[in-house]
Amino acid sequence: MPNPCRFLPFLLILAILPSTPLFAEETIALHALDLEHMSSGWGRPVVGKSIENKPLTLNGEVYTDGVGTHALSILHVELDGRVQEFTALVGVDDETEGKGSIEVKITGDQAVLFESGPIRGGDPAIPIAIELEGVKRLVLIATGSQDGIGYDHVDWVQAQFTYTGEPPKAIPAPSLPPEEKIILTPKPGPEPKINGPSLYGCRPDRPFLYRIPCTGTRPISFAVENLPKSLQLDPHTGILTGHTPEAKGEYLLTLHAQSAHGSYSRTLKLVVGDTLALTPPMGWNHWYSFYDRISHILFREAADAMIESGMADFGYQYVNIDDCWMRKRETEDPMLQGEPRTADGTILTNSHFPDMKDLTDHIHGKGLKAGIYTSPGPWTCAGYTGSYQHEAQDAKTFAAWGFDFLKYDWCSYTSVAGGNSLDHLIQPYRLMGEILEQLDRDIIYNLCQYGMGDVWTWAGSIGGHCWRTTGDLGLQAGDLLPGFYHIGLSNAQHAAYAKPGQWNDPDYILIGSVGDAHKQDAPPIPTALTPNEQYSYMSMWSLMAAPLIYSGDIRHLDEFTLNILCNAEVIEVNQDPLGKQAAIVRHGDDTLILAKPLEDGSLSVGLFNLAEAERTLSVTWPELGLGAVKRVRDVWRQMDEPGHVQKLEVRIPRHGVKMVRIWPAEE
Repeated sequence: MPNPCRFLPFLLILAILPSTPLFAEETIALHALDLEHMSSGWGRPVVGKSIENKPLTLNGEVYTDGVGTHALSILHVELDGRVQEFTALVGVDDETEGKGSIEVKITGDQAVLFESGPIRGGDPAIPIAIELEGVKRLVLIATGSQDGIGYDHVDWVQAQFTYTGEPPKAIPAPSLPPEEKIILTPKPGPEPKINGPSLYGCRPDRPFLYRIPCTGTRPISFAVENLPKSLQLDPHTGILTGHTPEAKGEYLLTLHAQSAHGSYSRTLKLVVGDTLALTPPMGWNHWYSFYDRISHILFREAADAMIESGMADFGYQYVNIDDCWMRKRETEDPMLQGEPRTADGTILTNSHFPDMKDLTDHIHGKGLKAGIYTSPGPWTCAGYTGSYQHEAQDAKTFAAWGFDFLKYDWCSYTSVAGGNSLDHLIQPYRLMGEILEQLDRDIIYNLCQYGMGDVWTWAGSIGGHCWRTTGDLGLQAGDLLPGFYHIGLSNAQHAAYAKPGQWNDPDYILIGSVGDAHKQDAPPIPTALTPNEQYSYMSMWSLMAAPLIYSGDIRHLDEFTLNILCNAEVIEVNQDPLGKQAAIVRHGDDTLILAKPLEDGSLSVGLFNLAEAERTLSVTWPELGLGAVKRVRDVWRQMDEPGHVQKLEVRIPRHGVKMVRIWPAEE
C-alpha cells in the first residue's frame, strides 16, 4: 500500500500556492502552424510573403510576420480549450492594386466569433482580437465578397495564439459524414391528377400546343369543357393543338382526366392577349451536361426522356438546344465545317442537325415544345455562327423550323456594340424583341447577358420574358456554400421586378448527373452537392419564381433526382398565378428566410440553414406579416404539420431547408 506521507510536501505546496498556474502563458504565430492544412483558392499559402511571394503589404504598410493566401482559404485549428486569445490583422494585399474584395469569418465550435464584412483592396487592415477560453476547435475562413475570388489575395499578419500547456495545432478539414439520399416526395398514386399552371398566356391566332400534365396510371382519357372551336384535343394523349382564338380575352377551360383508378378535374385559364409566360417556363437545356457534344439524336432522346421519366406530367415542356448547332469558324471537324449561310443569308446547321423541322416535329409530336439559341454578335460564345446583321431573317427561320423558345446570348456582341453605355447594352435585345413580337408564332424570349446594365429593370419593357441576372452558375466558385447559393442570393435581391410574363432567371438547375463547365469534354458525373443542398437548390428556385430549366443528363435520372424535380406542391409554388417572387425576410447569421405570397392568400416560406452544422431555425408569424395561422403544410413531404402556434421552429440539417405553405386564420 502506498505511503500517503510521501505526497505531503507536494500537497503543502499546492495549499500554499493555490492560484499559481501549472503552465505559463505562451504565444505561437499562425505561420508556425502546419500550413499544409490551410487551403487556398489559388496557389499555396506563403509564410512571410504574399500569395505572389512579395512583401506582405496592407494599405501601404509592410509586414514581415504573417501568411499570404488566396480566397477561398480555410484553416482548422485544434485548441482543446487551452487557448486564451487569437489576435491578428487581416486584409487584401496591395499587390492587387486596389482590386479584390474578401470577407473573413472565424468560428469556434461552430459558433460565429468574428465576421469582418467586405474588405476591399486598399482598405486598412482589420484588427481581430477574440477571447477563446474553453473553445476546442477554431476555423479561419477567408472568402470572396459575392463577386467571385479574382484578386482576392488574403494577408493574415501579426497573427498569433496565446495559450497554456500544449500549443494549438492545424489539422486537416474534418470529413463530413455522407448524407443519405432520403426521398421526401410521396410518389403519385394510380389515380389521375392534373398538374401544371392554372393559366396560360398566348397571342391571338397563333399555332397552339399544350400537353395536359397529368400523373396517374395510364391509359387516361381526357376531355375539355369550353374549348374554343379553333383548338382540338386528342382524348388519349391530352394534347391540345390548333390555333388560338382570334379574339383577345380570357377563356376558362375545365380539364378532365379519367381512368380506371378515378377522375380529376381542374380549370385552366387561357389568356389570349399580349403576354406570354404568365408562369415561369419549365423544361430542359443541354448545355451543362453536353456542351458541344450535341446532335439531333440527343434531342430526340431528351424529348423521349421528358415523357418517359414523368417530368412532362408535372409541367416540364421545353426541350431547348443551347450553343453549337450552327457551323463553326476555324474548325477542322468536317461535321462542323462549311459556309455559315446560304447565298440568300439563311443560316445553316452543322451536320449533327440535318433537319431542324423534322426535329421540332418529333418534339411537338409528344406535346412538348422546342427551344433554340443564338447570339446578337457575329459568333456565339463557343465560336459558332451568330445572328449579327441577320436578326430578322434568323428569327423567321426559327419560327419556320417550329421553335417556341429563344435564348439570346450576348457573347461576341461586345466587338460590334459600338460602346458600353446602357443604350448599347439594350439595343440588340430591343431589336430582337420587336422582331419576335411580329412573328406569326409565339416564342418565349430569354435574355442571356449576365445581368449587365441591371437588366431586370428594363428587359420586360423590350419584350423579354425572362433574363439572366448573373454570370453562369456552372462557373460560379463555391466556398463553404456551393455556388448556387451565391447565384440565388444575388437573384433574390431583384424580387420587385418579377411578375407574370417577366421573370428573373438565376440559370439552370444542376443536380443529378452534370458536366463540368471547366472541363467541357468530360462526360456528366453525379453532382457533388449533398442531398440537403439539392433540396435547398430546388426550394430556392421555386420560391424565387425562377424558370425551372433542368440541365443535367435527362436521359439518366435516378429516383432521388426525380423526387426533387417532380414534387407537384413545390412546383405549384413556383407556378402560382399571382406571379410574385419571394422576398428576403431575413439573411445573416448563417440563415436565409424567403417568403412568397400566393394567389389563394397563403404564404410559402423557406428556412435555409447556411451553417456548417445542424441547427434550429425559427421565424415568428409577425415577422412574416401574419396574424393567427390555421394551417402549416410541409410541401416536400406533402403533409400538414400541427403544433406551430406562434412561430415556425424546426431543426434543419447542414445546408438543408424547411419549405412550408402557411394559411392564415380567417379574420
